[in-house]
Amino acid sequence: MIPRRRIGRVLLALLTMFGVVTGASPATAATTPTLRFANPLSQALYGNAYAAALDNLLRINTMGYDAGYNRSGLLDPAVGFVRAGGGYHQPWTRDASVNSWNATSLLSPALAKNTLWAVVDKDSAGALRVQQDDQQWDQVIWLTAAWHHYLVTGDRDFLGNAYRTAKNTLAIRERAGTAGFNATYGLFTGASFFNDGIAGYPAPPADATESVSTGSMPWPGVASGMYLSTNEVYYAAYVNAANMADRLGQPQDAAGYRTKAAALKTAINRYFWNAQTGLYDYQLLANGARGAYQEGTGLAFAILFDIASPAQAQSIIARTRTMTWGLPDTYPHWDRYSDAQPGRHNAIVWPLVQGLWAKALARQGNQNLFAAETTRLAKLANNNSGFWEIYNGNTGVVDGGYQRLGDTVKFHWGSEPDQTWSATAFLDMVHTGLFGLRHTDQALTFAPDLPEGWGDVTLQNLRYRDADLTITLRGAGTTISSVKVDGQSSRAEVPATLKGAHTVEITLTGATGGDRDGDGVADGQDRCPDIGGTVSGCPAPARLDAEDARNTGGVKTNVNHTGYSGRAFVDGLWAQGAASSFTVHRASAGQGSGAITLRYANANSDARTMTLSVDGRAVRQVSFPKVSDSWDAWGTVTFDGVPVSGRDPVVTISYGQGDNGSINLDWFSYSGP
Repeated sequence: MIPRRRIGRVLLALLTMFGVVTGASPATAATTPTLRFANPLSQALYGNAYAAALDNLLRINTMGYDAGYNRSGLLDPAVGFVRAGGGYHQPWTRDASVNSWNATSLLSPALAKNTLWAVVDKDSAGALRVQQDDQQWDQVIWLTAAWHHYLVTGDRDFLGNAYRTAKNTLAIRERAGTAGFNATYGLFTGASFFNDGIAGYPAPPADATESVSTGSMPWPGVASGMYLSTNEVYYAAYVNAANMADRLGQPQDAAGYRTKAAALKTAINRYFWNAQTGLYDYQLLANGARGAYQEGTGLAFAILFDIASPAQAQSIIARTRTMTWGLPDTYPHWDRYSDAQPGRHNAIVWPLVQGLWAKALARQGNQNLFAAETTRLAKLANNNSGFWEIYNGNTGVVDGGYQRLGDTVKFHWGSEPDQTWSATAFLDMVHTGLFGLRHTDQALTFAPDLPEGWGDVTLQNLRYRDADLTITLRGAGTTISSVKVDGQSSRAEVPATLKGAHTVEITLTGATGGDRDGDGVADGQDRCPDIGGTVSGCPAPARLDAEDARNTGGVKTNVNHTGYSGRAFVDGLWAQGAASSFTVHRASAGQGSGAITLRYANANSDARTMTLSVDGRAVRQVSFPKVSDSWDAWGTVTFDGVPVSGRDPVVTISYGQGDNGSINLDWFSYSGP
């Protein structure tokens, strides 16, 4: 394995559709739940993002069986595996683990199991182990995913093999000469969990020109250093290995792992907790120098793995700095980076990190911050035709950031499309955050977090072992006032033995008051509480930037030309199916006829045509005359007589049949009743 550095997009023709398991039992078949909000604007924002995330995981990135990955001998040839995403055709150890933990084990147990086994091999004696490479944290996070898979599925055969794999893998890591255990500090050395690129590290251990390598482990200071997230992942691995041993009737092993976990937790709090900042430090170098920087995954893990005390957790939430578009990987900018040139792993937004942070916020019951992080990722997905790898933290534009590549210093990397762990991060925000799904080996419990203003919501056709659940949340808040299972009062859980179709209705109270979008309308009375504006709590239709539209079919944000307004423009309207959809928030619900104006760029040799639709119904083909020979020049065109009805009609500009498209869009405006 090498660091995630592929620039070109790798497309594989072999895709497995939603039904990935032929003849599978209900306990193993893939499920495709539907998410439905009573509030149509919540449905447009979160429901569309959820559907796109499901498509990303269960269609785009589900691959057919490949015997080359069956080095463990445990893969089912009737089932495929989940690749890392566009540009990364392999399952990748870390991605396989994170994606199973986030969503795959719940949505398609057989697919998750194959994906986890696809990154396991055997040593010369035939012992199972997570595949060995120079990214040791990949091997260790597998244990957390494997334990979670058992809790979701109750699969004892899987658990037995997983424990043997876990035991062997931990023994390898403990004995390792590089990225092993430092007895002086009682901590594990080696790169941080997420930062396999040198852009994720300050100088030292890096230097101002990243002269040694693109990757992190070739740097001596990184290899011998100790990092917050990696040590937290080891702590969770010990805890989960102990859990596995307990379930398999090996109490002596369990006690040994718990002793190691307790010692590691003590060392983490001793060497990484910073009472002055109220946060955990990011790094501890071998010479004892501490780095009081913010690491997104490390702060999330501290809460998720119960390494932080309740007081520490509250301090972390209060003091952690987020960027406009989410929690960054590491923060602030290292000296060699800036807002104009953010590092690939520094002061930039990876949805994986956002997902872990949102999960931690929901676990702490911080409703407004959970809503804000979930909303950011939903917008990023909706604005950019799905889930990309990396986004600019200030603008939300698709951006791979800067980092050395080969002999090129500060190479501007690409951000790959269709990233699986970006999509599963959002699925986890919905499942673990919004609906509060918690798994034990005996039951599925609920601790929902429904923000004020989102409206009632239903998750239908969610398969849990042999049960098919329809879960409805009503009200708002984190306090459960009532639970009904099949119409009967119940505790907030369903047993693992449940079979067949069942309904769960949960009523919530205690929502925190607020005005998340800052439009002067309280969230509870706001038609769209997560989008700023002035018309009854929604944006005024005078001008809607194209980068805030719902963009699909390959349309995404960009800043590689000048003269645009707002934070970006959108490109990608270059093939059939590409579309930009603008929701017009009207004060009236009646039928009417208005005019729309679009600012666009067209440097083609002729006028270009697109299809104008309202609420999914084609109105007519429209033309965009050539503006100039430069894509930096912008013009406007107005189309009159556009029929609208309802308070929130959706106007779409698409590359339809018979169109020739190929324009860039800057903004949209509507005038009329």
